[in-house]
Amino acid sequence: MRTAYNVETVRAAERELMARLPEGTLMQRAAAGLAAACADLLGRVYGRRVVLLVGSGDNGGDALYAGARLARRGAGVAAVLLAPERAHSAGLAALRRAGGRAAGVDGAERLIEQADLLLDGIVGIGGKGGLRPDAARLAEVAERSRAVVVAVDLPSGVDADTGEVRGAAVRADLTVTFGTHKPGLLIDPAREYAGSVRLVDIGLALPEEAEVEALQHADVRRLLPVPAGESDKYRRGVVGIAAGSARYPGAAVLAVYGALRGGAGAVRYVGPAGDAVLARFPETLVSDRGPKQAGRVQAWVVGPGAGDDASAVAEVLASDVPVLVDADGLRLAGRDAVRARTAPTLMTPHAGEAAALLGVAREEVEGARLASARELAGRYGATVLLKGSTTLVADAVGGAVRVNPTGTAWLATAGSGDVLSGLAGSLLASGLSALDAGSVGAYLHGLAGRFAADGAPVGAHDVAEAVPAAWRDVTDA
Repeated sequence: MRTAYNVETVRAAERELMARLPEGTLMQRAAAGLAAACADLLGRVYGRRVVLLVGSGDNGGDALYAGARLARRGAGVAAVLLAPERAHSAGLAALRRAGGRAAGVDGAERLIEQADLLLDGIVGIGGKGGLRPDAARLAEVAERSRAVVVAVDLPSGVDADTGEVRGAAVRADLTVTFGTHKPGLLIDPAREYAGSVRLVDIGLALPEEAEVEALQHADVRRLLPVPAGESDKYRRGVVGIAAGSARYPGAAVLAVYGALRGGAGAVRYVGPAGDAVLARFPETLVSDRGPKQAGRVQAWVVGPGAGDDASAVAEVLASDVPVLVDADGLRLAGRDAVRARTAPTLMTPHAGEAAALLGVAREEVEGARLASARELAGRYGATVLLKGSTTLVADAVGGAVRVNPTGTAWLATAGSGDVLSGLAGSLLASGLSALDAGSVGAYLHGLAGRFAADGAPVGAHDVAEAVPAAWRDVTDA
């Protein structure tokens, strides 16, 4: 499990550790890891030109000490001091002793344009809002330069706790972060500014519950349902799919396709697209009598392609089994009806649907994904899977929000969300909690998308077809 902690928690852990160590030890640990990462990128350090963009905090001190280490290995190192009177004095002295030099903002553009590597130590994890004008100008020059850009702990200008970017920010090729990941390194839009992320262990003791967590193969493998020798199709779980309409029969087909790949023993379909479903998947149990009369299920999926069929949504929400609500179902499901449910509810909106439910602009959701997922989960008393460039799963009862680390931009294709709904609904029926079903479903769906696309356009049916390969990849790892 990859975990991320907020700034307050990280600061507290740093203070506790610094109280037990000689002064400056923690910064030296960070600088050593930072310099090693830079050296790996450069390959040959001797003779390379390194420019440090140095702010006034400890973040700038980390950059200065790392620059001193690179200078001792023969790099030509220059530090651009954005606030010379407040630069880390010990770090600056170390740089000068190693043969590095300091410069002001005037003339910095030429230094940046000639650099092989830039170290962004402008603002640390406590920074809020976009960069100030001088720093913003240097960030623009850095983005245009040929140099590799390495961020110290976090790209300057992004919010460590939320992943929000409110103004100018540094775009890094690599972020070297210390002690633990920060939420902003895992959540868009900030994640796009971080580039690759390298974690340097500096010895922090952190609490068990993180702010954000991301499943890895081993975590997913432990959660996947595995049939026992005495299993039959009913013991493995039956998932009901109430989806599709005369206008959108394909949504039903794709949701069923995802469900058949999700580990449940059987799939019941209810809706007007029964003929289309049977033509494609004859193993489906089809009913035309509505969710109440469809037969026993362990979970329901409702909403994909449903159009304005509010009755099916109401019947499903009135059931006493876990329910996944997607697409049109989100619009038709009243908040009071969702909050009144005693069984778990998993809602799976994209940013536009989440914005409509929250009564805000889509851009607000996309710019504050973590806050939006939490707000929606709290408002509806449901687990929320917010789809997008970084899919988030926020539990109804709070706790760590899960960030999905798999996926590809090629998944932004019609019907992809229907496949995810069926897949996650099937996992619900097999006994996973709403949080785990959403997280595991998103993980497998994203991995299947990568396998199916392989760098080229992909259709939703291809993603469903690739789920078994993703499943095997996880279980064989």
